[in-house]
Amino acid sequence: MSHPREADPVKLIASLFSPEKGLVERVIEELSGIFGPVDWISQECLFDRTRYYEKEMGWPLHRRFVSFERLISPEEIVSTKLRTNGVEQQYLREGKRRINIDPGYISPERLVLTTGKNYVHRIYLSKGIYGDLTLVFSKGHFKPLAWTYKDYADPVVRGYFEKVRETYMQQRREAMARGKEHDRLRQGGT
Repeated sequence: MSHPREADPVKLIASLFSPEKGLVERVIEELSGIFGPVDWISQECLFDRTRYYEKEMGWPLHRRFVSFERLISPEEIVSTKLRTNGVEQQYLREGKRRINIDPGYISPERLVLTTGKNYVHRIYLSKGIYGDLTLVFSKGHFKPLAWTYKDYADPVVRGYFEKVRETYMQQRREAMARGKEHDRLRQGGT
């Protein structure tokens, strides 16, 4: 029999893309005001693996990936996606998005993105939001799955997230060490 326990904290990440480079930078700053300091920003890259968003947003699309310093509980990802949807809404022009924000998280085992669209491999979380298992961590690397978006399957992008995972794992080790020290002091240790 399994014994349910609370999930460990995870590392909040996001992808942002827009035809306006300056808007991406401005929204990264806005998100840091909502979710806390950003601790990593990727190099700028083109969002060019699909032209799905071209009609709505224009072309070319400039992209950045970010991660946030503060770890979150996995269930916070639903409210995070709802908040980022709200930020996207603030920048609509004539009913069309000028920026796309896709939050997700990294855990020791996986990278999960969020979406409002159902599909066979997506798990309903709550409030109209689904979790998309995008990458799995195995033998020291993130591995794509049959349904992984082409841009996330790219070795360079997976390498970005492997570095973010290293930072996250260090944060976990430090938190565990602080917890053990706290327990020792609470029990009267010196």
